[in-house]
Amino acid sequence: MAFQQALSGLNVSSKAIDATSHNIANSSTVGYKAGVAHFADVYAAALNGTGANQIGIGANLMAIQQQFTQGNISTTNNPLDIAINGGGFFRMDNNGAVTYTRNGQFHLDKSGYIVNDQGCVLTGYSIINGMVTRSIVPLQVSAAYLTPQATGMNSSASFNGIKANLNLDSRFTPPASPWVDGGAPGDLNSFTPDPTTYNYSTGLTIFDTLGNPHVFSFYFVKTGGVGEWDVYATVDGTTNQNINGGGGPVGTLTFDTNGRLVSGSPMTVAINMDDVMTSQGLVNGALGLQSFPIDFGGSTQYGNAVGTNSLEQDGYAAGVFVSLSVTEDGIVKGNYSNGKSLDQGQVVLTTFANPNGLRSIGNNQWIETSDSGPALTDSPLTSGRGLLHAFSVEESNVDLTAELVNLITFQRNYQANAQSIKTQDQVMQTLVNLR
Repeated sequence: MAFQQALSGLNVSSKAIDATSHNIANSSTVGYKAGVAHFADVYAAALNGTGANQIGIGANLMAIQQQFTQGNISTTNNPLDIAINGGGFFRMDNNGAVTYTRNGQFHLDKSGYIVNDQGCVLTGYSIINGMVTRSIVPLQVSAAYLTPQATGMNSSASFNGIKANLNLDSRFTPPASPWVDGGAPGDLNSFTPDPTTYNYSTGLTIFDTLGNPHVFSFYFVKTGGVGEWDVYATVDGTTNQNINGGGGPVGTLTFDTNGRLVSGSPMTVAINMDDVMTSQGLVNGALGLQSFPIDFGGSTQYGNAVGTNSLEQDGYAAGVFVSLSVTEDGIVKGNYSNGKSLDQGQVVLTTFANPNGLRSIGNNQWIETSDSGPALTDSPLTSGRGLLHAFSVEESNVDLTAELVNLITFQRNYQANAQSIKTQDQVMQTLVNLR
């Protein structure tokens, strides 16, 4: 029986060497998880039970258990190299079949899908109108132009139009010659406002419905009323005849005796863009009348130097796709030449009650089995799922030093089992030689 025991020992030692060699071969494979050989002893079954002098008949390989411990994370230059720090697997679509992987080396194919080197498509939640849905789809990046947004035309946003915060110096006196429109009503020739007609001026760029930029200028004129400032405006250096029907201020700001703004904000402007373009000899087809609010909330009238604290608007020009980025919670963002970004989708992560129940199909991919339990898919950073690192990959978790030591150990085991066969052969030879 020693031959059978030794042969089983040779067999399991050989398989242990195979498992160790496989680990060593994949020590540089991104997302690889080391496998450990598990063995068990073998005893012959007896109908009349077992006795105290029962001798086993060898060893058997029970399983190769992969160790799903975290690998080190290293940085790369690819924005679609994504490492998982924590639990979970990427969910891949392989021509309709679902597979799972920890290898986050992705790139874009010719159709804009995020794929791995085997052509499997990364899946995630779709994003529609800025809202993450619960619909899992193959993630695709659109390289189309980002649609321009006219100033004040995003009524669904919390910030719409222009926001201005400034301090108007309370020590100013009304100008000797208050503001005069640059010409008679309908006269839209370019002009330069007379600095003697206003106390302070500032401005910013706004956008029409085609994404064309226009210079919007404010002019603040202190009146004879207590704490009152008339606000005039021009677009592209034309007279203010093309704003709010022509002539006069677009609004009046009033401050109390403590310098706090009490009325006049927000004020609404309606710009005749057709007239603005006509005055420049241009016709661009943008929306003719563009209306939006101007919020002066937080502005003050203190005895300090006049100045603008903040000035912003919500419009932007059309944008050309320039790059991608991925956030820790898996949002894939397209970045555009106009400085804006658009959420393209959200990477999801899948967890299993028993990851060792997954079946490996090669290429760093696993598939679900009855032993693994059902796939549980959700966003990163939820229910034990890890966070994502862009420009990074998760290295193999193989401890190369330990594997080399294991290789020596299993080699010695193999030699010892071979010695058992040699010893049994010598015993048999002695019996044969008995005469």
